[in-house]
Amino acid sequence: MKIPNSDRAVIEPSKLTEYPLNSDHKRGGTKTKLLILFGYSLENWQQLESDIRRFRLEVDANVVKETPYGVRHEISANLLTPINRQLFVKTVWQIDKGTDFARLQPVEALRGTMERNRKAGKKELCQHIP
Repeated sequence: MKIPNSDRAVIEPSKLTEYPLNSDHKRGGTKTKLLILFGYSLENWQQLESDIRRFRLEVDANVVKETPYGVRHEISANLLTPINRQLFVKTVWQIDKGTDFARLQPVEALRGTMERNRKAGKKELCQHIP
């Protein structure tokens, strides 16, 4: 199932700049290192936003579940990065009750992906990530 009204999906800049692209974030720092290796940075956060829109919102959600706050859509798939390499990512989108458009949740987009990317032959890009 595709996310309804994906053309109106909201990605707040802070969902990218304050967590996965913030090397000082307690949990986001490791994700920042991986994203940098794949061509993203805080300075070009708009590229990550654009790629998420292009490669996440056009595919079917892997998991759709009802929560007390609305419907959550989880999408796990490859993202074509600025260095023209595939990076497996997970994004979570929520359609809040009373609305008809999705919002990107605080990005946990790289959860579990470092090991998957290592196994997929991207070891040379991930070897310096703790």
